[in-house]
Amino acid sequence: MYRAIVIGTSYGGLEALNMILPELKKDFPVPVVIVLHIGEHSNDIFIRHLNAICELEVKEAEANEPILPGFVYFAPPGYHLQIEDDYSFSLSAEKKLNFSRPSIDILFETAAWAYKNQLIGIVLTGANSDGTNGLKTIKHFGGKTIIQNPCKATSPVMPRFALKAVQPDLKLNLEEIADSLYQLVRTK
Repeated sequence: MYRAIVIGTSYGGLEALNMILPELKKDFPVPVVIVLHIGEHSNDIFIRHLNAICELEVKEAEANEPILPGFVYFAPPGYHLQIEDDYSFSLSAEKKLNFSRPSIDILFETAAWAYKNQLIGIVLTGANSDGTNGLKTIKHFGGKTIIQNPCKATSPVMPRFALKAVQPDLKLNLEEIADSLYQLVRTK
């Protein structure tokens, strides 16, 4: 059974998430944790926007907060978001990785260490290589890996980097991702 989903995205990511997250209904059985590269800007505006169109509660992750179904958690700007072995969050202001803080790789790697083969990792549109090493770690631990089809991405750079490094379980267009997530969480 899958216990969590992690998503990494940057350029074009808010538009991509606007297509995926509203399709996940209130009874979706696993939490979703997201790193969206937005620089040092606040998450407030797009979190309010997503809460208005989503059935799941969308919020900024907090240190020591338990990770629960029914929520979509975003990494706070300026902090690396990590998942601990007790399935709670921790935050770090350590140096940037891949020019980013928060780093997709750090979220993905710590999630893989905690959830092992009970994790789904998704790389969406973006303009750098962040997420590639983390997706490799998810694959190494037996988790499910999904990469957005780069031909359909606003910025194909991030999905292309991931595809060069990882043979994903699924390569999907945005409009296919939510249905695939429902199939995955119901079948394992």
